Amino acid sequence: MHLKRLVASALCVTLASAAELPVRSVVLYKHGVGYFERSGPLGPGESARLDFKAAEMNDVLKSLTISDNGGKVTAVRYDSNIPLEQKLSEFPFELAPGQPLGAVLDQLKGARLEMEFGPRKVAGAIVSARMIAGDKERPEHEQLTLLMDSGELRNVDLSAASAIRFTDSKLQLQFKDYLAALTSARSKDKRSVYIDSTDSKSRDVKASYIMPMPAWKSSYRLLFDESGPNQTSKDQTLEGWAIVDNTTGDDWTNVHISLISGKPISFLTELYDPKYIHRETAELPEDKALAPTLHAAAMDKVLTAPPAPRSTAMGMLAGSGGGGAGGAAFNRAMAPSAGLQMAGQSSIAPSGNGTEIADLFEYSIRNPVTVKKNESAMLPFLQQKITARKLIIYSDQSRPNPLSAAEIINTTGRTLDGGPITVYDSGTYAGEALVETIKNTDKRFISYGVDLGTRIAIAPGSQTSNVREFHAHDGLIVSKYSQVQKRIYSIRNVDARAKTLIIEHPVRSGFNLIDTPKPAETARNVYRFELKLAPNAAIDFPVTEENIYDQTTSVSSLTPDSVVFYLRNKILSDAARKQLQQISDVKTQIARLDAERRSLDTDVQNLTRDEERNRQNIASLSAVSGQQQIVQDYARKLADQETRIAQSRDRQTQLDNQKSQLQNQLNNLIEKLEF
Repeated sequence: MHLKRLVASALCVTLASAAELPVRSVVLYKHGVGYFERSGPLGPGESARLDFKAAEMNDVLKSLTISDNGGKVTAVRYDSNIPLEQKLSEFPFELAPGQPLGAVLDQLKGARLEMEFGPRKVAGAIVSARMIAGDKERPEHEQLTLLMDSGELRNVDLSAASAIRFTDSKLQLQFKDYLAALTSARSKDKRSVYIDSTDSKSRDVKASYIMPMPAWKSSYRLLFDESGPNQTSKDQTLEGWAIVDNTTGDDWTNVHISLISGKPISFLTELYDPKYIHRETAELPEDKALAPTLHAAAMDKVLTAPPAPRSTAMGMLAGSGGGGAGGAAFNRAMAPSAGLQMAGQSSIAPSGNGTEIADLFEYSIRNPVTVKKNESAMLPFLQQKITARKLIIYSDQSRPNPLSAAEIINTTGRTLDGGPITVYDSGTYAGEALVETIKNTDKRFISYGVDLGTRIAIAPGSQTSNVREFHAHDGLIVSKYSQVQKRIYSIRNVDARAKTLIIEHPVRSGFNLIDTPKPAETARNVYRFELKLAPNAAIDFPVTEENIYDQTTSVSSLTPDSVVFYLRNKILSDAARKQLQQISDVKTQIARLDAERRSLDTDVQNLTRDEERNRQNIASLSAVSGQQQIVQDYARKLADQETRIAQSRDRQTQLDNQKSQLQNQLNNLIEKLEF
């Protein structure tokens, strides 16, 4: 007999369909999440089911909210992430693939059964079940032994039973739960959330949540008319399209879609996987069994007893969980010859309103949208006239040609999300660009091609460095230097039409512009100069920059020659010159004393060496007869050297005293130095 006959009623309950809540509204963000609203009727006592992927459950559990029109939602259940093997191990039986019914019933010895054999019914408790081998008269079959209410044991043929039912409702429920676990495991990535209600009346229920979604992408088309290349015009058309991807398991049918531009903070928190907290084991000392006590013999030294074990108080914290993609088509995008249709603006339905939400911006798609599951769609969210003009811009100084560009001023009244822009000029494809997010009334430059009709070369100009001023205080001289550098842009327009050129000159730390026209604007790291180029014309545009910096020098460390450098500078005042001259004079005197002192030191060292040699000669010749005259000569030389050494040492003392006086004088002059 097949197993499903045994548990037919449990399986029907398990597979009963729950109420569906269709997707009504979708809000897509740029940082990888989507906000969903589902709503629908819920009957009395009915449950609604929402299906998700396992990877989506953390965000769903973090954000799910439920509201209705007055009913009572009693609970929100969801499929646990416990492994199937662990779930099934908790049941008192096992349903293995291809397992005979008798083997299943044999695991439930003692369970009471009611069996139907046509009009006859049999009831009893399971004793055992076994497979009976077949013979010529009867094929192999299963036999069940029951303990009847009368006390007798009876063997019944399982294959002959038309129905089998457990009389124990708890056992029936276990079979239901077992089959439900098997059913949910068939889809490894599918998880269901159930919204239960015990209300006695029907009402509408709305569920909202966030879940991971691909970031929506924006792209634009900028359509220039045939106006002059350098004229600012409000008649240029900007189209904005949003690319959305439905990676959910549900169709979006007539759904209201909103797109959010901005970067709110979002993160993942592990809420779906069961979280187990490791707990320490704690026991009271009195709970331990008493062991026999052995009284040891006395010893000369008393041993210190070990400390008694301490009990640890443990606390536990428990938690409980309680159709169309826009309907728009483009005209032909490129027109290589006059005979082909030129590109024009798209025929799209008016877009919804844009709304500022704190630091975010919402684009609301006016008409309901249908996007099937695992499909993507392009949704128009903008088609307006904006202020824009064509020009050329020179940014990369390693290239000889500027880029064809446009200056866009956001006059749409909305925030324009960043993305690629395809530029059409008089109906012809002109190039592509990227643009960052542009707030309302803000301005951006975009470059979409290379202007081969303009050439630019950069030549280094003059470079000078000079001292602008001196200051002295606290024994320091602060010199303010000026470094001036010039760079010349040589520009040649070989086209027979006028152009507007923007030169982006890099901003260098410490340098400021001098003797240069004021830039049209300054960005974070560039100056932007705007130049008008006549047809077939060549101009030179110089940019001069100055870097002013200070150099500090200690006056005490200056040599007399270094002081002369300051004295000769024409920007030095007379008062400052007089103070420095005094310092220079004293430093010169000290330098002369130092020179004489070094010379005396050398003389003393030489005399000391000669004196030592004379003493050695006297000692060696004194023992030799007939050398008295030579010894006397050496003695006279030795006495003369002693006199000269004494005189030199006296002079050294005089020089040290003079230098000390001059050094005090110098210190006073340096201390008073101020200009």
